[in-house]
Amino acid sequence: MTTRATALTLAFLGMLVTFAHGAIKTQKVEYKAGDQAMIGYLAWDDASDTKRPAVLVFPEWWGETDYPKKRAEQLAGLGYVGFAVDMFGDGKTTDDANEAGKLASEVKGNPQLLQTRAKAALGTLRQQPMVDASKIGAIGYCFGGTCVLEMARQDLPLAGVVSFHGDLTTKQPASGKVAPQILVCTGAADVWVPPDQVAKFQDEMKSAKASVKVVSYPGAHHSFTNPDADRHKIPNVEYNADADKKSWEAMKEFFVEVFK
Repeated sequence: MTTRATALTLAFLGMLVTFAHGAIKTQKVEYKAGDQAMIGYLAWDDASDTKRPAVLVFPEWWGETDYPKKRAEQLAGLGYVGFAVDMFGDGKTTDDANEAGKLASEVKGNPQLLQTRAKAALGTLRQQPMVDASKIGAIGYCFGGTCVLEMARQDLPLAGVVSFHGDLTTKQPASGKVAPQILVCTGAADVWVPPDQVAKFQDEMKSAKASVKVVSYPGAHHSFTNPDADRHKIPNVEYNADADKKSWEAMKEFFVEVFK
């Protein structure tokens, strides 16, 4: 075979590989949580028509910014359907820490509201035609990590949840068995999630007979997964590339197991 023919053959094979992987598709999804209009962000690989596992992505207290959308797209690249969730209504976001704290507190301080909005997102994702409704998980960052743990405490129909640097406290501890498997990725240097909080959470989950794994990353502070974290110059909020990479790999292994 000539050099030119070889090059053409390799180029053609490269095209086949590209087509086999398909393309990540994204779509805005409007839905309702009670009377409140919500706007989610769906991502999936259109290379296959088969139903596949799906993962809800709950945002930090900044709301449904580009960050949770990027994570939804990354999940789509792994072969799942990713759905970035709106927890504030109308797709609201903010770059102001005071407003973010207020918005997150309004939801965290009202367990019924949190549950209503989380259930609405879950129900919307279950209805998507490419989703295997029997295999749905959830991940969350900071405020979002708290949200997914609350879903597990309420024993919602999820295969598993992953909390990244989330608050582990709750107004409503688990009162019965918690079926969803749980992975908690926390920063060992996060002063907002100290060791006694972790220990109390583990005791709560043990009483609920939950399957829980807690991974603590040395030197990692709050928001360690977000490359944009340092921009806000908030004490204890700091990106950690090593913890980001390792926690994402832990999540990948976790979902391989729970979606079997």
